[in-house]
Amino acid sequence: MSHNRNDSATPDFALPGHSILALQGIDALAFAQAQFMNDVAALADGQWQWNGWLTPKGRVIALFGLLRLDAQTLWLLLPDVAAAEFALLLQRYVFRSKVVLKSIDTKVSASFCAPLQAKNAVFAIIKEGQIELDMSGKGGPRRLTIGGVPAGEDEEAVARWIQADLAHGLPRLPDSQREQWTPQQLSLDRLRAFSVKKGCYPGQEIVARTHFLGQVKRGLSLYEAASNLAAGNEVVAGADRSIGKIICTAGTLALAVVPLDAPTEELHCAGIALKTMPLFGGLDR
Repeated sequence: MSHNRNDSATPDFALPGHSILALQGIDALAFAQAQFMNDVAALADGQWQWNGWLTPKGRVIALFGLLRLDAQTLWLLLPDVAAAEFALLLQRYVFRSKVVLKSIDTKVSASFCAPLQAKNAVFAIIKEGQIELDMSGKGGPRRLTIGGVPAGEDEEAVARWIQADLAHGLPRLPDSQREQWTPQQLSLDRLRAFSVKKGCYPGQEIVARTHFLGQVKRGLSLYEAASNLAAGNEVVAGADRSIGKIICTAGTLALAVVPLDAPTEELHCAGIALKTMPLFGGLDR
C-alpha cells in the first residue's frame, strides 16, 4: 500500500499501546530538563514537543511527546512503552527532587481529520479531562486525543496510523530497538526532538560531539516493500552487500537505519523488493 493514500475523515479509534505518564511537583520541569534530550525549558504552558530519554552512551531508550500543562505539570505521551514501566526506570534518578511520577489512567484515541483547536506545537484542552494534539503533517490531517469517551477499536485504522507515523519519519521503537540507536541515526533532527545546546543530560556528550564534529553517517530511510515485512532487525541489502537494518514496519512500509549515501535502487529485504520512498515533512514540533 502506498503511503500517498488520500484519506478522508474517519471516526475516532483507540490507539492501543499509548499511555500517559505525569511528572508533577515544583521540580518537575527541572527534573525533565536534566533527564531528557530536548529543551523542556523552551516550552510555554499549552505547548508540546517531541522528546526522548537516552542511555549515557547516547542511545534512545524511548521517544515520546512531552506536554507542558503548567509550571509544575508535564505529561509524557508514550507510544511504545507502558507509563508504569517507564516511571520505574525514571524513579531511580529522582533522588531528592520534588517530583512525583504518576501513570494516568486514561485512553488515547485518534482520527484522520483536522484538529478542532490544536495547531502544530500548541495543544488544546477541548473539555475538562480531554486534550487534543495536532499530529498532521505533509501526508494529511491527523488528530490525537487524550482522555474523553473511549473510542472503538479499528485494527485497519490503527495500521494506517502507524504507517502515517513511519511515512513522516516518526520511528516506533519496539523492545528489540531500545538502546540501539542515537538520535542522529534515527534522524530525530527532522522532528526537532533533541537539543545540542541546552546543557547536560544523559548521552548529551555523545549527541553534541556527533553533531559538532560532523560525524553523522547514518540516518532513517523509508521503504515500501512488494509485500508485508516482518519486524525486527531485518537486513536491507543492495545488489552485493547489506547496507542497514529495518527498525520498524507497518504493512508494506518500513523505516531502516542506513548510510546517508546508501544506494536507492535494487534493494531488497529477505528476498522482498524494496522501493525507496521520500519521507513526509511537517511533523516537527
